[in-house]
Amino acid sequence: MRADTRGPSGRSRKPFLSNPVISIVDDDMSVRTATDNLVRSLGYAVQTYASAEEFLHSPQLDDTSCVIADVRMPAMSGLDLQARLIADGRRVPFIFITAFSVETDRARAMEAGAICFLIKPFDGDALVKCLDAALARQGTTTSA
Repeated sequence: MRADTRGPSGRSRKPFLSNPVISIVDDDMSVRTATDNLVRSLGYAVQTYASAEEFLHSPQLDDTSCVIADVRMPAMSGLDLQARLIADGRRVPFIFITAFSVETDRARAMEAGAICFLIKPFDGDALVKCLDAALARQGTTTSA
């Protein structure tokens, strides 16, 4: 069991029994690093990937409790990654982040079950709320 941690908003987070793995998939290294730092500060285990393909071939694929993915990436988009996982029978919560606010992308993501669709730059507290919702859906953890 982990000790309480505080998120960027200063609110206390309850300890959790298992350490959820949050997978961050973004082709922009600066976004991966910033998101990694924020999520790690909340006490979660984090894995980062520069592409959807890299994530799909990772040994952590089955351990992932939530995916934070960029919508637009070369080769395979975040939306295509979500569709691929669903087609493979994996129902992991998705949080999408994008620099492009395209309604058809948002609608596709949400219809497929995404938890959130955040527009860059987004507030850290917004991501924390999305993670709380994603992990609560999985039954992994709750926050105070």
